[in-house]
Amino acid sequence: MLNNLPPRERQIVDILYLKGEATVGEVIETLPDALSASAVRAMLTRLKAKGFVRRRQTDRGFVYAPAVAESKAKQSALSQVVRVFFGGSAAGAASALLGMSDEMDDKELDELERLIAEARKGQRK
Repeated sequence: MLNNLPPRERQIVDILYLKGEATVGEVIETLPDALSASAVRAMLTRLKAKGFVRRRQTDRGFVYAPAVAESKAKQSALSQVVRVFFGGSAAGAASALLGMSDEMDDKELDELERLIAEARKGQRK
């Protein structure tokens, strides 16, 4: 879903996820390189039309926020990665993650074990 956005629009959505909500000026301040206010407004308008951003009027002016829950966006992005790079195999993706176990601490590995146990319980119902 978000992966289909042009890079600059994706960058703006990422800023909104990071901040929760932001004005045009706050987006501009966060961007790594300068863009005009009109360019940012135009991209936010396109993102709103595409359903990725919502807008509300406040005493600070228009404030923009992500329209798609971050968890749903992450799940969509991960599903695409699993489909493209692992042939749709969740086990293949998990195996690749576990291949990075030297970069994971015990807490992260314990969390993965817990999630696997929950997934097994969910399948038995």
